Amino acid sequence: MKHYQQLAINNADELCFGRAPKPLTTRRGMVIGGGVVYPELNFTLPAMVVDASTMPLVRRHYQEIITGALKRAVELQAPGVVIEFETLPPMTENPDWGLDVVKILLEGMEEAWSKESLKSVLRVTPNDNRDFMRPPQMRGGKYWEQMLTLFDESAAAGGELLSIESVGGKEIHDDALLMCDIGQVIFALCVLGARDMQFLWTHLTEIADRHGVHCAGDTACGFANTAMALAEQRMIPRLFAAVVRAVSAVRSLVAYECGAVGPGKDCGYENPILKAITGYPMAMEGKTAACAHFSPMGNIAAATCDTWSNESVQNIKLLGGMAPTCYLEQLIYDCRIMNRALADGPDSSLAYRKLLVDSDSSLDPQAFILAPENILAIARAIVESDDYYAAGKAAAHTAISLLRDGHKNGQLKINPQEIVWFDRIKEGIESLPDSEEAFISQQLAQVDRSRFLPEEYALSES
Repeated sequence: MKHYQQLAINNADELCFGRAPKPLTTRRGMVIGGGVVYPELNFTLPAMVVDASTMPLVRRHYQEIITGALKRAVELQAPGVVIEFETLPPMTENPDWGLDVVKILLEGMEEAWSKESLKSVLRVTPNDNRDFMRPPQMRGGKYWEQMLTLFDESAAAGGELLSIESVGGKEIHDDALLMCDIGQVIFALCVLGARDMQFLWTHLTEIADRHGVHCAGDTACGFANTAMALAEQRMIPRLFAAVVRAVSAVRSLVAYECGAVGPGKDCGYENPILKAITGYPMAMEGKTAACAHFSPMGNIAAATCDTWSNESVQNIKLLGGMAPTCYLEQLIYDCRIMNRALADGPDSSLAYRKLLVDSDSSLDPQAFILAPENILAIARAIVESDDYYAAGKAAAHTAISLLRDGHKNGQLKINPQEIVWFDRIKEGIESLPDSEEAFISQQLAQVDRSRFLPEEYALSES
């Protein structure tokens, strides 16, 4: 495993959309992070049951999606397209069903390449079903085996980018969010989550290496995006959600330590921090992801992206056409303006990046920490730490300090009702033990042990 001890990007002006120090070149010649922002289309089925009897209809939906979307990409002269297939749970539980869809998408992409010279690459993202058992079984059992089978067969078929929204530690994290317990958040993300990521991504790297494909990256969607959704519903403070986002980068970084090379998965809003640390390209989503969820980061999320995604949209009919095709058009136009700015040179791209950042950063703490200077501060705190636990504390402490200073300096608006959370979060961080060993003992004595199995995270039950 790698251990990042310094940043790949030290200068905020170098943290910009479309350029990464370590770009990724695909089989068809797309250079992600090499000076072009590519649209990344993500899609799903309309509301329906997925079982053996409906699989013929499922296949027709995906055939329609890929044909219509790539036809529009050709018409709009897209320089290339990333296609992401996020499986639904039954498609991971029945790997043959997921593989059927992978093959349908690859066939459609091959046809667009052979007939129209449209470059494309497929990201395959199996659903992590391991928490379908309670307490979750993370390191074995049928859900683990089914997931690995789908990864392996998808890579063999030609799925070039492997990603997942993994769930290790989520069984503790959900309650930690509702209680706004920063200690349990760090335990879930930086102890349980980090250990699960090491185990999972070691296996995924072996699969990728065997088939000559790429581990692209994980996302803390089930953690930090859950916090964001709860904050949108005013169930937890936005300040707390922002700190959770910073801490989540510690967990997601482990994929790159194990061999991932990007582009990091779209719903990981922690990805700019990872780009600063690793230098690898990152997918992002923002305003065009409103079909899947709301966020306060619709523009600033694009400021550092290398692919620009819509998150996930159902295959339903809109006035303009089928929704995935409509959303790809929107993504292509967003990418056009970023690519025009890149082509015009650094002054133009930085000017456009500034507009993206300034339009959001002062209005919400979750957006504020994604300003380039703040990204670098959090990233630096992580790489200067000795272990994942220390990195989680450092990320949290840096984030709350940045947010407090931003509010004090008039750069950030905060709901007056949330002001008390500056001190509450800071005191919560400072009350935690110095050593990881003492912290783990403390948390094992406090958390609900009926919700998780310590041995699934290589922890002692004592």
